[in-house]
Parts: sequence; C-alpha cells; structure tokens
Amino acid sequence: MELPRKILVGDNVISDLGNFIMDINNGISSVIIISGETVRNKIEDNIKKSFEKSHIRNYWFIRKDASFETVSKIKIEIEGLKPDIILGIGGGKSVDVGKMIAYSIKKPFISIPTSASHDGISSPFVSLKGSNKPYSIKVNTPIGILADIKLISEAPPRLLSSGCGDLIGKLTAVKDWELARDDNNEYFGAYSAYLAKLSADIIMNKSKELLLNESGVRTIIEALISAGVAAGIAGSSRPCSGSEHLFSHALEFITHGNCGLHGERVGLGTIIMSKLYGMDFEAIIAVLENVKAPVKANQLNLTEKDVVQSLLIAQDLRPERYTILSKTKLDKKTASELAKSAKVI
Repeated sequence: MELPRKILVGDNVISDLGNFIMDINNGISSVIIISGETVRNKIEDNIKKSFEKSHIRNYWFIRKDASFETVSKIKIEIEGLKPDIILGIGGGKSVDVGKMIAYSIKKPFISIPTSASHDGISSPFVSLKGSNKPYSIKVNTPIGILADIKLISEAPPRLLSSGCGDLIGKLTAVKDWELARDDNNEYFGAYSAYLAKLSADIIMNKSKELLLNESGVRTIIEALISAGVAAGIAGSSRPCSGSEHLFSHALEFITHGNCGLHGERVGLGTIIMSKLYGMDFEAIIAVLENVKAPVKANQLNLTEKDVVQSLLIAQDLRPERYTILSKTKLDKKTASELAKSAKVI
C-alpha cells in the first residue's frame, strides 16, 4: 500500500512550495521541475522565491508532450544533476511525465496540479503516448501533493468538468470490481472501493454548485485526490477504472486522440455502462449536464460508428480485466441499440 506522505490544499499555497518540500524531507537540496511552457511563465517567479528561502536548488525542464520519447529525452538532459526529488507542475501531461521520470530514476515525486481534470494527480498510474498499451501503467504514488485552489480555479472550466466526468466513472468502476469478485472470485478491497465511490457520490450530490465558486473547485480536487489514494490503497486501478475507462481508451485509440478530454470520454462511457447495469443512467446524465460535461457523442465530434466500434473493442484492450463488457457480448446491432438507449447517440 502506497500513500502520499503530505497533502496540502488551499489558496495561494504554491508560494509555500519550498517549506512543503522541506516538511516532507528536510534533507532535500536539489529538485527537478517538469512542466509546460505556459505554466512555467505563469508561476516560475513565485516558486523561485520560495526555493530561495528554503535554499533548494532547482532545475526546470519543459515537456512538449506526454510520451515515452519525451520521458527519455528529459532523462538524458537531467543526467549528472543528481536531484533529490522530481516535481510535476501543471495538468495531467506534466504530472504523468514527472511521475514516469521519477519512477524510472528511482526518485520520489511530488504532484502539483494546476488543473483538476482527472485523478492522475494522486494515483500511482501514468498514461503516456508511444506504448502499445492504450491504458495506464503503474508507477509509484506521489510522495506529496500540493494543490493551489486559486491557481486551479484559473484553469479553463472545461478541465473541471472533465474532472467531474472522471469521478462519476467510479460508479461503474466499482460495479465492475464487484462483478469480478462475484463471477471470478477476484480480490475486492471494500475500503478502497468505498473511498472511490464516495468521490463519485459527492459529485452526484453537489453537481449544481461545483462550478460556482472556489469551494466547489476544492471539492472536486479533494475528490480527485481521494480517488487516486483509493487506487494506491487497492494496489491497482480497479476502484477507479472499469468498463467506462476501457471505452474511453478505445475511443482514443480509434480516433487517434481526436475525441475530447479523458474525463469527458469517461463520462460518456459511464452513461453507457450504467445503462447496461440497469442503474439510473438518467441521473448520471443530469449530473454531467450540471457540470457542463458532454452527454452525447456529437459533443465530442464522435460519430455513431466511433461509439459502436469502441464498444466492440473496449474489452479486448485489456482482456484480463473482467467487466460488464466481458459478461455482455455485444455485436454491432446490440452495441448501437445500447448507445441509443443510453441517449449517447
């Protein structure tokens, strides 16, 4: 079981990053920062001051994308610097690249999200381009997470909506895990499943107010952190990722990534899988609409063919992961009927 050692959520806490790092380990003297260009331009001065006060040397590297090629390139660039810790600052791409680099050079990692678009900010998983696996790869859980609510609130609202979609997906992910327990005698972690579902339930219950103020942003980011922690407790992505995520990965695979944000796709997948489970899929649609997340394929420029094909290949992307799609054998006709009955197409 891997859990973060320290989590700090609050307004303007980015300016206290140096102290945050020293609280985790006061022997740290050198850090590597991974981010995008925009994030660096926005917060570098503030962070540099914090590092100067804490006497921490820092070296900043820009990731152009979230791929294994970028990870390899930055690893070469940082050889000889001998950092004590790796920081990923930004959206999911910067955090994933930072996590992968930290894992590959056996250094601890601190996650500093500037948006709340999915639970990768706290989970022990990364999703990178350039692999033959269109799903997440297990690495190490971040040793620390610093989430500045004011900074995250300034990100495009669509990213928050995506985060809500990713969280709603825990409803069907937990259902799939229960199904695997009942049908295949698979290990089921009741506590981690409960924690993941709790993260979804708070979005279901508070959806009308989440995008109104910074309090709602805090709720979303705390729920995403909790969901990632649930995966750390489980030792797998089971409590957070099921058939709805397989559907999302399939969409990404067949459209070559031209299919919206991760959480947006997961939201669509959750609608479909909840319909398949006989859940109240209409309630899920209403919640996604409340948080301004897409509920129809055409909102992500997806066609009926895209949706049907994704439903047909989703389980094949990860055949060892037993889900409702393992039990329900869909063909083109039944997949189309399912998507239409769920009102996604």
